[in-house]
Amino acid sequence: MAETPPIVELVNVTKQYDPPGGGPGAAVLKGVTLSVAAGESLAIVGPSGSGKSTLLNIIGTLDRPTSGQVRLGSRNLAALGDDDLASIRRHEIGFIFQLHHLLAPCTALENVLVPALAEGGRVSAETEERARAILARVGLGERLTYRPGQLSGGERQRVAVARALINRPKLLLADEPTGALDREAAENLGRLLVELNREEGVTLVAVTHAPAIARLMGRVLELRDGQLVGPAQ
Repeated sequence: MAETPPIVELVNVTKQYDPPGGGPGAAVLKGVTLSVAAGESLAIVGPSGSGKSTLLNIIGTLDRPTSGQVRLGSRNLAALGDDDLASIRRHEIGFIFQLHHLLAPCTALENVLVPALAEGGRVSAETEERARAILARVGLGERLTYRPGQLSGGERQRVAVARALINRPKLLLADEPTGALDREAAENLGRLLVELNREEGVTLVAVTHAPAIARLMGRVLELRDGQLVGPAQ
């Protein structure tokens, strides 16, 4: 039987930022090579400023590498234009950030449906039913009409998780998703992400400072001196 190709593959990826005044640039990523299997859960840990968010942004097509290859499935992302990359972000990748970025005037249900509005500005009954089901799954079935200001920090982040899943992405990227939460809410959210990874069949890559969250993932790598090493100690 042929081996299933990885859903994400990085080969010798570097990222360098050139200073405004000229001179040698700072290399944040130095020849990063990574393969992530479909359905896997992976945590990337490391100190602040080590380039974890930069790496996640490159995987998620929010940034481009200085050199190297980034593949999503069979596609070389470096060969795609901005419109194609935007379509991939809408349909195939879900994002969760440390700050929930919910729209304050909108209800929990409306916030979850925002990504679905990108295609023509209308939401099907099937999509709305999925939004309700995901919110119920993350424990917010009784909070559909609540606005962000009426929800706790953990509840707001669970709305953000539901929003990231509404378009049935293949890949879920989480950048310090528990960083703004207290310990109990953080651990609850970490467990929820791993459960949804299994239930939805979505590949999960999470950047985190929290060892307790990292240990929930199937694999842990550390970003050290611009390169991935692992498993992290």
